[in-house]
Amino acid sequence: MKVISGKYKGRILRGYTLKGTRPTMDRVKESLFAIINKKIEGSVCLDLFAGSGALGIEALSMGAKEVIFVDKEYMATKTINSNLKMLGNEQENIIILTMDYLKALTKLYPRKIDIIFLDPPYKTDYLKYSLKKIEELNLLSKDGIIILESDDLNKLEYDDYYEELKTRKYGDKYIRILKNKR
Repeated sequence: MKVISGKYKGRILRGYTLKGTRPTMDRVKESLFAIINKKIEGSVCLDLFAGSGALGIEALSMGAKEVIFVDKEYMATKTINSNLKMLGNEQENIIILTMDYLKALTKLYPRKIDIIFLDPPYKTDYLKYSLKKIEELNLLSKDGIIILESDDLNKLEYDDYYEELKTRKYGDKYIRILKNKR
């Protein structure tokens, strides 16, 4: 697992074998970031089920202004810290929260977030509850986007608050990009 573009391009990240995680593969990450790259520079990003932090670190590498990493597992947030130290990143533009995703979203209110990565454990219904909470707290900025990842297209459902920009299939996983309709 490595950073695929930007100032940290080619750097190897730890955490591929973290228990309970399923890192987004490099080819999927490359395709995803090619789609959203124009939105990253100067953005505030949230990597909600961060695992190793690979998606948030990719956003930092491509010029995100701030990245918030959230994972309930201590070993995951410890790995994120380790990866950031290895990259030599100044931690002024980074927040790392070791907590439940719904508590983290509530804690982030009334912040506005430009890009939200939602890649929860596949066998959960966390996508549905995450989208509802983000809407309830109005966390997504006016031009913000949310990237959903799942192995089940039915779990990528959304309500009228969002508009679909793209849906892609990569092997056994689906990526859907939504934008704020408001």
